[in-house]
Amino acid sequence: MAALRPAALFPLFAKVTTLPGIGPRLGKLVTRIAGESVAGLLWHLPSALVDRRFSPKVGDAPPGKVATLIVEVLAHGPPPSKHSRAPYRVTCGDDTGKITLVFFHADGDYLERTLPVGEKRVISGKIELFDGKRQMTHPDHIGPLDKLDDIKRVEPVYPLTEGLSPKVLEKAIRAAVAKAPELPEWLDPAYQKRQGWQGWRAALGAAHAPASEADLSPLHPARARLAFDELLANQLTLGLVRAKARKRRGRSISGDGLLRAKAKAALSYTLTGAQTRALAEIFEDMASDNRMLRLLQGDVGSGKTVVALMAMLAAIEAGTQCALMAPTEILALQHFETLRPLAAAACVRIEVLTSRVKGAARAALIEDIAQGRVQITVGTHALIQKDVEFQDLGLAVVDEQHRFGVHQRLELAAKAAGADMLVMTATPIPRTLALTAYGDMDLSKLDEKPPGRMPVDTRLVSQERLDECIEGVERAIKKGARVYWVCPLVEESEVIDLAAAEERFLGLTMTLGEDAVALIHGKMKAADKDAAMERFSTGAAQVLVATTVIEVGVDVPEATVMIIEHAERFGLAQLHQLRGRIGRGGKSGTCLLMYAAPLTETAKARLSILRDTDDGFLIAEEDLRLRGSGEVLGTRQSGLPEFKLADIAVHGELVAAARDDAKLIIARDPELETERGQALRTLLYLFEQDEAVRTLRSG
Repeated sequence: MAALRPAALFPLFAKVTTLPGIGPRLGKLVTRIAGESVAGLLWHLPSALVDRRFSPKVGDAPPGKVATLIVEVLAHGPPPSKHSRAPYRVTCGDDTGKITLVFFHADGDYLERTLPVGEKRVISGKIELFDGKRQMTHPDHIGPLDKLDDIKRVEPVYPLTEGLSPKVLEKAIRAAVAKAPELPEWLDPAYQKRQGWQGWRAALGAAHAPASEADLSPLHPARARLAFDELLANQLTLGLVRAKARKRRGRSISGDGLLRAKAKAALSYTLTGAQTRALAEIFEDMASDNRMLRLLQGDVGSGKTVVALMAMLAAIEAGTQCALMAPTEILALQHFETLRPLAAAACVRIEVLTSRVKGAARAALIEDIAQGRVQITVGTHALIQKDVEFQDLGLAVVDEQHRFGVHQRLELAAKAAGADMLVMTATPIPRTLALTAYGDMDLSKLDEKPPGRMPVDTRLVSQERLDECIEGVERAIKKGARVYWVCPLVEESEVIDLAAAEERFLGLTMTLGEDAVALIHGKMKAADKDAAMERFSTGAAQVLVATTVIEVGVDVPEATVMIIEHAERFGLAQLHQLRGRIGRGGKSGTCLLMYAAPLTETAKARLSILRDTDDGFLIAEEDLRLRGSGEVLGTRQSGLPEFKLADIAVHGELVAAARDDAKLIIARDPELETERGQALRTLLYLFEQDEAVRTLRSG
């Protein structure tokens, strides 16, 4: 594929080890922060700057300030012995005074070569005062007089990783920027003029040469231009993938409504207005000749599963099969249990396929699916394994899409040419984020709570009141309540998560009794998880101590109390998901958010939002504003695009503009064949959206 890139981009896709000063060892460190190719360093922008333009005489250099001085080297003062811990000192000066350069663990020979006595040198670093005398510890720069202009400048400061020095990285990035070619302009000329943006090459140079703090802002014209380029590549890719999906003929699927009527009659409630609206949109899509690609976005407990069932029954009425793919075994089993009685009422066979279905049972189930004897198959990743084949898959439903990569979604769709696809998420996603992640889909929103949903009283409680909380739990379970106790999330550390959960479990069993408490965490065997969930569901245990494995899909209507320890460590969306597990059985709930004082202003603001509202969409927008896009879904390995230059929290307007532009481009020049179209192909390659170009070529 790389061979199809325009030749002008070849230097940018060479390995970082082709840059000066970057050998195999340093190459690994650079790859860690910027990727394997030279292009990655172009997107690694400065996060701060050091102004070295201040160049006073030695006697006028103020302590605490960075200064660039021209000095004469007067004398060397090595430590008294090799084993001495005293520093190596070099005395320098000019006609206004003296300054001592201080070096720890120094190589004397190197310093004598670099700072020969009697010669003039340029030095730059922070001026310090020690015993009333000026000194500079480990100057940042030492050079001959002809390097004065190179040193006396505003120096960009780049994010680093351990073992990589600022000088080495900056030198490599300067070399990378120097390799960046002039490229044909891909922006709409009128939009570019209105924004006052330079060309791509000039913007790149400006972004790497900040002259003031204002130049580091993501809204600075140079950075905004580069962010828009990245967003346009993203939106164009989604648009092209969508156009290709639309080109692949779907088929008209519409049933007689008999199965849906039977399932509806078995419901204990009537569908909400939002559910009815979403189903009308879904049925219209399914009935058309194009493939459906629709995102069903609904808050926790808004009734997505029932909408999915009605859509699946419409497909079964038309004689086809359906699959529902969930990210975890717990969630797949939960869906299966929820759907089974309704499917039975409609006389539809539903089965569950996960990694625990093995041997002869698995072989028999796969055979029944292949022969069309199973109408709805619920499962995990097991559904996309090669040996699972459907006789005629009409509708594929993917739940919690952000837990899957786009490729897994496509693999399920590939099980049947032209199958309709419905993607569901219970994580309310801000509009700008939805555009970058799901811009290839139509959107249906469930923004009403189903009947029987009760309000949850949310309170903030300091961790210092732990004993009071335990006493409160004791009182609640005596009255027949069931309680979730969620243990703190420690970023990147399942081991510590586990220890926290087990410690709390032991503490609560000592107070409440061994039989009253069950424990569930991600490292447990599936059978042990099931047993713990079963004890809690049936009421044999009244308290379930858990890590976040209960975040999605666990449904115990009798649970009315939730305690979340160290709530300040969780994402808002995740806290909202957790809270959605209570108040489901017609009784109001109580959620205690325990925090460790003192809280930062941002943490306080986030927890207050959760206390004051249960509108998931509002919470998601606030979460984005307060934390930025990288963290919003509480998971780094989500199927969301990770942007290097764009910040969705800041560049919301650019996302919308990029989407509008991409739509217009695809409408006018779907194969990107015009002069601008060719430039846009270069843009797609530049941001490694090779897949999009392949889509064009394969039709």
